[in-house]
Amino acid sequence: MNEKKTAQRGYHHGDLRDTLIKAADALLAERGLEGFTLRETARRAGVSPAAPSHHFGGTAGLLTEIAALGYQELANRLTLAGETGTAADRLKAQGVAYVRFAVDFPGRFHLMFRHDLLLRDQPSLEQATGRAWDALEKTVLAIRGQSDGAELDAEGEAMLIGIWSTAHGFAHLTLDKKLARIADCGSDDEMLDSLFPTIIDTLWVKKLG
Repeated sequence: MNEKKTAQRGYHHGDLRDTLIKAADALLAERGLEGFTLRETARRAGVSPAAPSHHFGGTAGLLTEIAALGYQELANRLTLAGETGTAADRLKAQGVAYVRFAVDFPGRFHLMFRHDLLLRDQPSLEQATGRAWDALEKTVLAIRGQSDGAELDAEGEAMLIGIWSTAHGFAHLTLDKKLARIADCGSDDEMLDSLFPTIIDTLWVKKLG
């Protein structure tokens, strides 16, 4: 079956959009942003080169859907990590969950913060980003003794941004293998199980205690 017929079959069954997203996600995981092209995505999906643009309007539309998937997965992990334990325990668990997400999905992670490549007003992206932010905000509210749904003051907002930045920076250092030279850890798992929780404890939890 040629590409044109394969594409037509995909349109008929209504599954081509999902197929293209999966192909693009796999390509990003394998080659990163530098090796991503719509043509290769289409080839892997078994459709014509024009199919991705037809469904997503171009590269930015397709990449935005992948970024939304990333934020959805991150939000799920942050929510799960923030469900049990003391507020301090939850904060450390969420920090580890953030970095582990980056390690598990480096292609998505690098893409999610490349706003120059994404459609920032895409509803799916905005909703997923909000869920991830809200999961961490809920823990910060608990640490500060505020109820769920309360509004953070300026100090609380600064704390939220600082915690996110700490996890984000550690994630990048881990992916770039920069920490292996200076930390006495044999693997990424060892750093996530011991070093990073200690960093959160030192930078945030003990100061609040």
